[in-house]
Amino acid sequence: MSTDWRWEYDPDHEHVAGGIPGHVVAEVERLVGQLVDLASTGIDVSDFGNGPRPGGLRRMDAAGGWFYFLVAPRAPLIIVVRIMPPFDVL
Repeated sequence: MSTDWRWEYDPDHEHVAGGIPGHVVAEVERLVGQLVDLASTGIDVSDFGNGPRPGGLRRMDAAGGWFYFLVAPRAPLIIVVRIMPPFDVL
């Protein structure tokens, strides 16, 4: 089992990021990459962003919108489940 942190879209890129402007997707991917880098150094990222408690679904601002993600430390994986672009580009 690998201990290298990674991230992915769930269920896939098209479902989560399809139709969203490229600059928003790029910012989300940059931020998730930084979360992976932090997690790789041993920092617990399960309470980063906004959420009712550590762990579970988290929300983080990105490019005027936001995205939702889950942290799965046993995997070790960060899962992006939804991207909400700024309302002016919807």
